[in-house]
Amino acid sequence: MNFRKGKGREDPEINLIPFIDVLLVIVIFLMVTTSYSKFTALQITLPTADADKAMVQPLEINVAVNPQGQYAVNNVRVSSKDAASLALDLKNAAQAGGESGQGKGNPGDPVVIINADAMATHQTVINVLEAARLAGFDKITFAAQTSGHK
Repeated sequence: MNFRKGKGREDPEINLIPFIDVLLVIVIFLMVTTSYSKFTALQITLPTADADKAMVQPLEINVAVNPQGQYAVNNVRVSSKDAASLALDLKNAAQAGGESGQGKGNPGDPVVIINADAMATHQTVINVLEAARLAGFDKITFAAQTSGHK
């Protein structure tokens, strides 16, 4: 029994006003939370050193690492393959450098300079870091070569 003959049914409609309100809130949220690339790439100016050269030069221990995993301490090739034996070589180099008067600073506090080849494995460099820790040397730096152009 259909009592509404002649009167058609209205099709349901989607109310667009709340939908537009939600979309505007989402757009505003995305605009506020977006990080722009100018904030990720920091423009910095590195400081320059205008100080006089240090009068006290610390003892330097140069450790070279080649791509085959061989080490040289102060330009003398050593047969060490693990961190413990390399630590002994570093201690011997510190004692030899302190006795020869190479480092006019504290001979017990040398600077270990790591000269690693670009193709050297990470493990060989980590072995040098571990050897310096075992030897008690906490001043470590890496040597790098400049490319000449930017």
